[in-house]
Amino acid sequence: MMNDQAQTSTPLQQAVISPGTARDFFALLKPRVMSLVIFTALVGMLLAPVPVHPVIGFAALLAIAVGAGASGCLNMWWDSDIDQIMTRTARRPIPAGRVTREEALSFGMVLSFISVMVLGVFTNWFAAGFLAFTIFFYVVVYSMYLKRSTPQNIVIGGAAGAFPPMIGYAAVTGELNLDTFILFGIIFLWTPPHFWALALVKSDDYARVGVPMLPVVAGPDATRLQILLYTVILVPFAVLPSLLGFGGLAYGLTALITGALLLACAVRVYSMREGALANRVAMQMFGFSILYLFLLFAVLLVERLMQLNGLPFIAWPDMLSLKGML
Repeated sequence: MMNDQAQTSTPLQQAVISPGTARDFFALLKPRVMSLVIFTALVGMLLAPVPVHPVIGFAALLAIAVGAGASGCLNMWWDSDIDQIMTRTARRPIPAGRVTREEALSFGMVLSFISVMVLGVFTNWFAAGFLAFTIFFYVVVYSMYLKRSTPQNIVIGGAAGAFPPMIGYAAVTGELNLDTFILFGIIFLWTPPHFWALALVKSDDYARVGVPMLPVVAGPDATRLQILLYTVILVPFAVLPSLLGFGGLAYGLTALITGALLLACAVRVYSMREGALANRVAMQMFGFSILYLFLLFAVLLVERLMQLNGLPFIAWPDMLSLKGML
C-alpha cells in the first residue's frame, strides 16, 4: 500500500526537515477549500427562519472553517506518500519537508476536537455531531478508503464538501429542512464534473500513484461523457431554490444563464478529445465551474440579506413555482 511508512518520504526529505512556519501550517488547512466551506455554510445559516446572534454566528462559522481545515490537514497527512510523487502536490508542506507527518497528524486532530467542541458549546450538539461526522467522512471514508479503492471516489466522497450549508443551518436551528438538502444536492452534483475536468488533465499523476480516478480506470472519453451527464442533471437541479421559493428571480436567472454556460463548457470538453486544446478546454471548465458555484451562492446570499433588511425581493413567478405543490 502506498501509505506505508517506508514510502512516505524520500531519503533527501528524511534528512532535511526544516521547521514549519505559520504559513506552512496554514497551507495544511487547504485555505481555498476552506473559503468555499465558509461561504456555503454562511448561506445555510442565513436561510434559517430565525435570526442568529452575530457573536454566535461568527463562532459557528469559525468552528466550521476550522473543522474543514482540520479535514484538509488530516487528508494531507494521510496522502503524503502520494503527494510527494504527484507534480500537482509535491510542494505541499509535508512532501516538501517543511512539516512532518507527526506534526500534521497532531495539528489536525487538535483542530478537529476544538472545532467540534466550539460548535457544540456555542450552538448545539446536533450541529457539532454533524461537523464531527463530516470530518470523519472526509478523512476516513473518502481519504483512507474511497480515494484509493474506487473510481467513484469523488462522487461519494463529494458529500463531505456538500455538508457545510446543512451544518450552517443546523447551527442556527438544531435541525435540517428541505432547503438544506437542495443546497447539498447542488454541491454534490457539481463536484464530479468540476473535479473530473481537472482529473482529465492530471490523469498521468493519478496513474503514477495508483489512484483509480475515473480517467485512469474508464479512460478520458468515458470521463468526458460523465462530465456532460452530470452537468445536464446539475443545471436544472440548480434552479430548484427559485422554484421552491427560497431563491428569487435573480437567483433563477443566474442559475439559468451560468448553467447554460457551464453546459456549453461540458459540451466542449466532450467534443475536444485530443491534444493541448483538449486540456485547455478541460481547465477552462474547471475554472468556470468554481465561478459558477460561487455565483449561485453569492446571489442566494444577497437575496437573503435583502429580505432580512426589508429591501425589495423579486420572487420567482408563481406560475413557475413548486411551492404550492409541496
